[in-house]
Amino acid sequence: MKVDLMPIAVPALLAHPKFAAAAAYLEGAHDRLIEEIIQLTEIPAPPFKEERRAAAFLEMMRPAGFADAKLDAIGNVVALRKGRSGGGMIVLSAHLDTVFPEGTDVSVRREGTKLFAPGIGDDTRGLAALLAFARALDAAAIETEADLLFVADVGEEGRGDLRGIRHLFTEGEFRDRITGFFTFDSPDMDELVVTAVGSRRYHVVFRGPGGHSFSAFGTVNPAYALAETVLGLSRMSVSSETRTTFSASVLGGGTSINAIPEEVFVDVDLRSISPEDLARIDTELHRLVDTAVANENARGSTESGAITAEAVLIGDRPAGATPRDSLIVTASAEALAAFGFEVGFRASSTDANIPMSLGVPAVMIGTGGKGGRAHTLAEWIDVEPETSLRGLKAGLAAFLGVVGLCD
Repeated sequence: MKVDLMPIAVPALLAHPKFAAAAAYLEGAHDRLIEEIIQLTEIPAPPFKEERRAAAFLEMMRPAGFADAKLDAIGNVVALRKGRSGGGMIVLSAHLDTVFPEGTDVSVRREGTKLFAPGIGDDTRGLAALLAFARALDAAAIETEADLLFVADVGEEGRGDLRGIRHLFTEGEFRDRITGFFTFDSPDMDELVVTAVGSRRYHVVFRGPGGHSFSAFGTVNPAYALAETVLGLSRMSVSSETRTTFSASVLGGGTSINAIPEEVFVDVDLRSISPEDLARIDTELHRLVDTAVANENARGSTESGAITAEAVLIGDRPAGATPRDSLIVTASAEALAAFGFEVGFRASSTDANIPMSLGVPAVMIGTGGKGGRAHTLAEWIDVEPETSLRGLKAGLAAFLGVVGLCD
């Protein structure tokens, strides 16, 4: 659905007294932002177990002007802030989940302005930023042209396979109204994600009859079929122009060093910014598996049984892109530049993959401050106020430049 909004140019936006009031609120509430980053970080949110953090975030959104905030069918927190026009809807999102398994110590350690904890920058700071944005809009009495839908979503990381945002766009209550999408993810403000790296992930299982390594010698061995597949994968030709990649990432199986295995597996990650190239290497992987199975069955004895293989799709993130001349990109780039950030456009795999693949303009933008060591136990962010607030204000300007600010 195409909706003509009434955006406001970034220079005019920054000069508007209501923007100044919202920015002033962010400054005055910075300590609260830090407190909420710590509070949310210390609520574990491992893959597929985001319920506790979602419940806490929901209770924090309600007094921020969202009495009707709720959990949707898949576990996302959704909160609608209505605009004047009644048409068009811009999503502001951050993800609830982290990559860390259940039982990980998520206690926050503070050293000066640095905060250390798993998941604190990816993406707990993003969640706290959504709360700060919502309160800043209310504090400045800002009315927007378009509706704003605040979303704290599940399933962004790993095998979550973007299930929260996938649900929002395919089955969610607002799926037919969304006309633009921001995801706030990581502190980094110098890179604006406008291209979605698509990925397909497979758990490939090879099975055979097994047997004693000495007495059953010559029997077909699924490990050899796996090895041929992985070797073939390593020799696969890919395009550097479309940044197409592959990896045999996790391998396992077998029961004993003196037994021909009955089952082995390999997990494979395929990626590309080109949907066509992603489909091509996907087809090639399946061909490699089929060829390796046939070759091993031809090589060894199948008297006790033959080799079989099954490639189970465990992840499917679509590729896509947002045009550089679209309003959401130009407004975001201008906002970042206005606050002194050198903007670089890049490709990544984020929640924005889903809307981009559907033709809905989308970007991933940072939340300010600095950070590092994401996806490790040593993850950290720096909440030094000047840099932190500069990023928050740039993010505020980016989405207000799209939704329009009513006088």
